[in-house]
Amino acid sequence: MARETGKLKVIQLLPALNAGGVERGTLDMARALVRDGHESIVVSSGGRLVQQLEMEGSRHLSLPVHRKSLTSLLQVRPLRRLIAELQPDILHVRSRVPAWLTYLAWKKLDPATRPRLVSTAHGLYSINRYSAIMARSEQVIAISDCVKEYLVSHYAADLRAEPEVIYRGVDTDEFSPQIPAAEDWLENTLGEYPALRDRRWLLLPGRLSRWKGQEDFIAMIAALAKQQGDIHGVIIGAAEKNKQHYAEELRALAAELGVADRITFTGHRSDMREWYRNAALVYNLSRKPEPFGRTVIEALAMETPVIGYDIGGPAESLRACFPGGLVENGNRDQLLAKTTELLQTRDTPTLSAAFTLREQAARTLALYQRLLAQKPGAAS
Repeated sequence: MARETGKLKVIQLLPALNAGGVERGTLDMARALVRDGHESIVVSSGGRLVQQLEMEGSRHLSLPVHRKSLTSLLQVRPLRRLIAELQPDILHVRSRVPAWLTYLAWKKLDPATRPRLVSTAHGLYSINRYSAIMARSEQVIAISDCVKEYLVSHYAADLRAEPEVIYRGVDTDEFSPQIPAAEDWLENTLGEYPALRDRRWLLLPGRLSRWKGQEDFIAMIAALAKQQGDIHGVIIGAAEKNKQHYAEELRALAAELGVADRITFTGHRSDMREWYRNAALVYNLSRKPEPFGRTVIEALAMETPVIGYDIGGPAESLRACFPGGLVENGNRDQLLAKTTELLQTRDTPTLSAAFTLREQAARTLALYQRLLAQKPGAAS
């Protein structure tokens, strides 16, 4: 079904285009497709990233493929008609509701001529039949070995092929120390947060959540502040709407440990490249396995050392790029010791090519082409 020119038409489907890892991965892949001359279409219910998507050369089609409701099944026929009309080479689903609707629409198309069906498992989904749909495509992409092992352990009966691990990649055109620093950024930031002046910044990015490690980070800052007078902790990220009280708990903990003046809470920031550039160390301290952990590779791309617990997807990135930053999960003594060590040595990490957007896009396109070269299977 590939076009004679060798160019592909790819439709990616996800619930909405607002914010998050799935959305970011979709935009990254859409941009890479356009860059290589392929036709990129995204189907979602819309959102604030639609404008960026279209400015970068993709086409967006609005369909209500986001509701976890039986009424969403009314979208199966319109979606089937859309697929028949557009005749894409690849359908790439990235979330469970769109995956169900797409699968039901695709299943009744002619197996000889229908597009190939790909899914990306972005998370460690709850174990049930609803989640199993992410394993039922013709080829599943897992964003880390952690996710692949989870799929094989819990959804072996649904998988039609072994999941292929393709790491999420950082766009090195966006995150690179060679990119000139934003003009006046540092002075403007020091004006906004004067406590950061003449300090070495230790950075913990990520939404405020009990398992994301903010409490461990604050305890470490309290212990470190007794030894080193020039360090300052920066917690970047906001609490979810119904969990604002946790932000207050963290501020209370900092006050209780005597470091309220040594920790800055910035909330959500959209200027992460400059924060990474100016940080002495960056942390990922999630206590539960995360599927990937984008902040790790973004910081490594900026050649800033990262310290993280040896668990889940973030540990895979560190193991490949900066193994000296790994610490036993939840071990606060090791965390303090590793921080002290790296503040003295300032080793410079190197991002492995496997964690770049260019490599992610190349491997995903190769997967598409391999599927298209195979004889389509029967409906399942």
